[in-house]
Amino acid sequence: MPLKRTLPTLVLLAAATALAWGILERLSKLEEAAAPAGSELLPVPVGVGPVERGPMTLRRTFSGTLESTAEFVVAPRVAGRLQRLEVDLGDTVARGQVVAYLDDEEFVQTVHQAEADLAVAEAGHSEAKSALEIAERALRRAESLRQEGVASESYLDVAKADELASRARVEVTKANIARAEATLEAARIRLGYARVTADWSAGDDRRVVAQRFVHPGGTVSASTALLSIAELDPIVGVVHVPERDYARLGVGQRATLTTDTHPGRTFEGRVARIAPVFRSSTRQARVELLVDNAGEELKPGMFIRATLELERIEDATIVPFDALTQRDTRTGVFVVEPDGAGGERVAWRPVEVGVRDGDRVEVRGPGVVGRVVTLGQELCDDGARVTVAGGASSAGPLPAAGAADAPPGTGAPGTPVAPGALGSR
Repeated sequence: MPLKRTLPTLVLLAAATALAWGILERLSKLEEAAAPAGSELLPVPVGVGPVERGPMTLRRTFSGTLESTAEFVVAPRVAGRLQRLEVDLGDTVARGQVVAYLDDEEFVQTVHQAEADLAVAEAGHSEAKSALEIAERALRRAESLRQEGVASESYLDVAKADELASRARVEVTKANIARAEATLEAARIRLGYARVTADWSAGDDRRVVAQRFVHPGGTVSASTALLSIAELDPIVGVVHVPERDYARLGVGQRATLTTDTHPGRTFEGRVARIAPVFRSSTRQARVELLVDNAGEELKPGMFIRATLELERIEDATIVPFDALTQRDTRTGVFVVEPDGAGGERVAWRPVEVGVRDGDRVEVRGPGVVGRVVTLGQELCDDGARVTVAGGASSAGPLPAAGAADAPPGTGAPGTPVAPGALGSR
């Protein structure tokens, strides 16, 4: 049963196909008979753009973040109760300025005790020196008596032993004084640690408090973070560059930065450092841009868009990007030329695409001069007659072209390059 139902359908399809071919063949014969001998095809309407020569700059825009040039955390060297903070968030700090005080009563008492110990050591030293003088006089008297034969040898030995012992005590007291002085100095240093200062070795003499981590009244241990102080001028813009642009990077290259915080404004910078390695996860390298920030309008953490000038060509052949056309896997343009009979024709010119800057692109190849087709390439072939729509402008739509306007039998027409189909250098 299914076969009986299918056969009529197949017969109808075959008949319809034969009828269509017959109609097409009849129309073709009528068209050939109607066309006068020696007639030419109508010109193809196209839009054109100029071929220019001049400098071209390859620019790339990357998104990134601002970071401070230098940032460090202020922390006390000793434990204690935080008595007060001298600065707060956003305040300017000078190099070596005291930014916090710890309760120093314990450290003051330690200094007093060390001073007392030093006084005791000095008194002991004075006593030992007096005893040494007495022992020296006793020794001289014993030596005189021994020479006169009045004192015995043992008496002289005792006097010598006393003198040596007194001299040793003097040396001991000197050492005690040195130890007491060292202890006092250490106590004074610890007392000085109760005054927490912001010291840094390089960069600007003035920085800004970026963060505050504690409040007065609490007890902090040694190395507890109190404040974060950052340098804002200059400031660093950090972007990550993919492999295709990495080879064109160089220290000192110019960069232009924009931020959402300051719409309509640009900030000048330059490439300061280029990472020698890529992140394995993103295949991108870190690039740091140094940006002048005298007014401190740029802040760490801001989102930025940085435009880098990667390459500049002083004398380039420039055409509109819309003029690029793909033809048989090759890229080229249609150049508008006189046809010798008062009209115009197009000539296909294969080109090598170079730097792109917006809607303009550098091309390299012979014969690219004058004007190029920017609209209507799909209707053109090498040598086709054309008429420029609207005079010589590539803007605006073209008049509709019928099937009879396209030159038959000329092979595959040119195809305009869609945005993104060709990557610029």
